[in-house]
Amino acid sequence: MYKDEKIFVAGHRGLVGSAIVRSLQKKGFNNIVVKTHSELDLLDAKAVETFFATEKPDYVFLAAAKVGGIVANNTYRADFIYENIQIQNHVIHHAYLNGVKKLLFLGSSCIYPKACPQPILEDYLLTDVLEYTNEPYAIAKIAGIKMCESYNLQYGTNFISVMPTNLYGPNDNYDLEKSHVLPALIRKMYLGKSLMNNDWASIDADMNKKPIEGVSGENSELEKLEILEKYGIVKSQSEVKVQLWGTGNPRREFLHSDDMADACTYIMEKVDFDDLKQADDREVRNNHINIGVGEDQSIRELAELIKGIVGFEGSLQWDADKPDGTFQKLLNVDKLNKLGWKANIDLREGIEDVFLQYKQV
Repeated sequence: MYKDEKIFVAGHRGLVGSAIVRSLQKKGFNNIVVKTHSELDLLDAKAVETFFATEKPDYVFLAAAKVGGIVANNTYRADFIYENIQIQNHVIHHAYLNGVKKLLFLGSSCIYPKACPQPILEDYLLTDVLEYTNEPYAIAKIAGIKMCESYNLQYGTNFISVMPTNLYGPNDNYDLEKSHVLPALIRKMYLGKSLMNNDWASIDADMNKKPIEGVSGENSELEKLEILEKYGIVKSQSEVKVQLWGTGNPRREFLHSDDMADACTYIMEKVDFDDLKQADDREVRNNHINIGVGEDQSIRELAELIKGIVGFEGSLQWDADKPDGTFQKLLNVDKLNKLGWKANIDLREGIEDVFLQYKQV
C-alpha cells in the first residue's frame, strides 16, 4: 500500500476497527475513509453500492459486524446470522465490482468445530459440528471466508480472511448483556468493588456513562441494586459476590486489539492470496489466517487476574448450571508466525491498560 492510497475501514468505531485506524495512522497512511452507521448503513445494499461507486477505495478492512458474548449470540440468533451475512455480501461484492486492490475480512475463532483438536489449525474448518450457542454467527463468518475465497478463484480478486482469537482493548463493549467475557469481568469486578466500598459516586458515574437496561445513576438505590443483582453483582450484609456463568474451567486465548490491528495492517501490506495457496492445490480451501498469541488460560484464572488488577476483594461464585461454551479455543498461529508476525502485548499489561482507560472514559 502507498501512503496516499484510499483505505476504507468498515466498522471504525468498534474494538478492532478503531485499532486498525490507529495502526494505519501510526504507519503514516493519511487517506483513510470512515463512515458512521448513520452515514452508511452496511445493511442497505443501495447505500453500499453508491458508496463504493463514489469513493472508489483502493483497500478495504471489513471489521464491521454484529458481535456479542454467549448470552447475546444465543438470544439474538436470527439477528446475528442475518445482519452479518448481509454486511459481508454487500461490502465484498461491491469491493469486487469497483476494483478494490485488496480486502481483508475479519472472521472469528468460533468458525471452528466445538470439539476441535488443540491448538486449532486452519485446516480444521468444517470438519465437525459447531458450538450451538454461537452457531448462527459462526455460519455467517464461514460464509464470508468462502465468499472471499470464491471471488478470488472466479474473479481473480485479492481478498484475504483472518480469524482472530478472543479480543480485548480500547473501545470494547461493556454492556453486561452483550459484552464478551473479559470486558464483562472488568465491569463486574469494578462495580462489585465500588458496591463493597459503598462508593455510590463511582457506581452512579459508571451507570450514567453505560446504563444497564436503562437503569442509570439517576435511579433509586433499590433499582440500582436490583439491576446489579440481575447481572450477578450481589450485596448481602457486608459481603459482595460476583456471580459468573459456568464452571470457570474452559480455556480461552486473548489478544489485544492493538496487536490484532498490527497483524491486519502487516498482512494487508505484505501478504497476498497467492502467497497462501499450496503449490499442489487442486482444491483451494482454508487459506484464511489465524491471528492469536498461541497460549491460553482458564476463565477462572482470567477472573482471578482481573480481580487482582481491579482490586475487588469480594468473592467469586460460579454457576455451573449455566453453559460453559466450548471448552478450549486455542489457535495454532504457525502460519502467521511463518509469514513474519508475532503478538507483542502481555495479557496482564494489556488488561491493566484497558482497566485504566475504562475508568477514565
